[in-house]
Amino acid sequence: MDWPHDPDGEQGSEGMRKFDMRIIADKVDEQEDFPLDRDEFVEEHGDDPIRINHQKVVAMRDIFEYIDEEEFETILDMHKAVGKAMRAGDFWDYHPKGANPEKKHA
Repeated sequence: MDWPHDPDGEQGSEGMRKFDMRIIADKVDEQEDFPLDRDEFVEEHGDDPIRINHQKVVAMRDIFEYIDEEEFETILDMHKAVGKAMRAGDFWDYHPKGANPEKKHA
C-alpha cells in the first residue's frame, strides 16, 4: 500500500520501537486536543500507517471503524476506546482474556 509516510519512519513506529496505541497517542497533544472529535481526527490521520507488530501495518481508519464514541473527553478515554477497538477488530494477536486466551504471541 502507498502510505502517506513511512510506517517505520519518525511519524510511524520509529524503526519498530513503537507500536499501535503509542503511534496513535503521539498524534495528539493531551493538553490542547481534548475533547477530541473522532471524525475530525480520522479525517486528518485516517490513512496514516499504524504498525501493529513486526509483520502487520494497518491504516488508522481501520482501527477507528470499531470505535462508537463520537468524542473523547480525555486521552485516557481515547486509549480505552482504541484498546477496545483493537480487541474487537482482532488486531492484536495476544488475547489474555479475549476471543482466544490460548494465543500468546506477544
